[in-house]
Amino acid sequence: MQEEQDLQSEAPSGAWQLRWVELGVALFLLIVAGLVIKDSLRLGIGWADDGPRSGYFPFRIGLALAGCSAWLLIQQLLRWPRLRSRVFAERGQLRDVAAVLLPTAVFVAAIPWLGMYLSASLLIAWFMWRNGGYRWPWLVGLPVAVSVSLFLLFERAFTQPLPKGPIEHWLGF
Repeated sequence: MQEEQDLQSEAPSGAWQLRWVELGVALFLLIVAGLVIKDSLRLGIGWADDGPRSGYFPFRIGLALAGCSAWLLIQQLLRWPRLRSRVFAERGQLRDVAAVLLPTAVFVAAIPWLGMYLSASLLIAWFMWRNGGYRWPWLVGLPVAVSVSLFLLFERAFTQPLPKGPIEHWLGF
């Protein structure tokens, strides 16, 4: 009975159907597996005098990923008609994901120019303002305190430098 309802109903307008998302992920992973296998073959997948060559383990991981991806692809194609009305995400849910994904992508893209600490401060301030409704004293104070704490932790305690931007260079770090 549930299958009959699934076959008769369609996904709401603006929603991403589960079958397309799962098919896309399976195809994407199959492409990634192909790239891993191809590069592993370039590096060599056998044994050398001193042990396995550079592509030995990645080749096997690529084969496993290709097998899993092919299995997912076959499953999706076999269940294709039954998944017509199943919804992966609706427009509002995708908007919520984009509200986190896009600022995070900007953060990652800004790191080479602004450095890790300033980029992190801006990202924290953005989320505090956009999602938390915080006012200016908090929007400046807390992100700066977090970035200074991260600087002390990574640069001083762990002695692991992170990408620096113009502010750190101006301060002599």
